[in-house]
Amino acid sequence: MSSTIAITDNQFETEVLQADRPVLVYFWAGWCGPCRLVSPSVDWAATNYSDRLKVVKMEVDPNPETVNNYQVEGVPALRLVKAGEVLASWEGAITKDKLAKMVEKHLG
Repeated sequence: MSSTIAITDNQFETEVLQADRPVLVYFWAGWCGPCRLVSPSVDWAATNYSDRLKVVKMEVDPNPETVNNYQVEGVPALRLVKAGEVLASWEGAITKDKLAKMVEKHLG
């Protein structure tokens, strides 16, 4: 069983860009109501795809560098990254089913 890992700008390269598998990056904020709705689905993905996917979460306010680099304009936001390439992107609330389809499309 895997869990979602909280990271910062300083950890992004190691945890995401150098990862040995695709990484789902979840951008969120404590003041964001829809983020509270999406968080359980992100945790579900971390558990259910733990053999093929790494899941990290990044709070947007204290991490402006990565937020800017990945053009996050609203939260919640998701970026599926593999070897530095963004394979899929989503902004706004997402259902567990849509999240699963987005992830499974790129995991093969």
